Amino acid sequence: MTNPLVVRDLGLKRGARTILEGVSFDVARGELCALMGASGAGKSTILRAVAALEAFDAGTVSFDGAALHPGPVPPQSQLTELRRSVGFVFQAPSLFEHLTAIDNVTLALVHALGWPRGRAEKTASDLLESLGVGARAKAFPRELSGGEAQRVAIARALAPDPALLLMDEPTSALDPARRGVLGELLRALVGQGRALLIATHDVEFARSYADRVLELADQRIVVPS
Repeated sequence: MTNPLVVRDLGLKRGARTILEGVSFDVARGELCALMGASGAGKSTILRAVAALEAFDAGTVSFDGAALHPGPVPPQSQLTELRRSVGFVFQAPSLFEHLTAIDNVTLALVHALGWPRGRAEKTASDLLESLGVGARAKAFPRELSGGEAQRVAIARALAPDPALLLMDEPTSALDPARRGVLGELLRALVGQGRALLIATHDVEFARSYADRVLELADQRIVVPS
């Protein structure tokens, strides 16, 4: 298995406070890796640094030929390849309320990646169908259940066909039955050759569905791979 994500000696400070120090790990294609730790340990910060949503102060983040280095987050014009390689599903689905489900999925494809609308809509429709929400394509976010909204958010993240999918607390708003459905869905995505990194407090979910668990404490990985 190749490693689309390689994190080496990641360090991040906010003022005088050290958030991350010397964090190193890999995530391979075909692998679901769970990142666990107490609230405030820095799990979400790692995801945001990997996705170039937050600057970091030391170390490197590399994935499929692209790399991020210490310093300010690069301008969006320099992040096109990263946006294709890395998908992010936030803890809250964060769908645009004025857009339908399918329009939420096609928005970045058309306006950020320059896809023709027809191609974007076909990709979005196929993804929504594969995730079990094809019948909800024309629904607005307020008309979706929590599980449906999450699946639309996953479809949006998967639309550019990223090698790496990041998810922040994906089970936080789900009941046990929906957690199981989500777990099976994530295993299916891993089976397609993607790498998944999820930040979670859900010990049972991580044990049931993750290939590896990395524990974050005292600003670093304390249980490495």
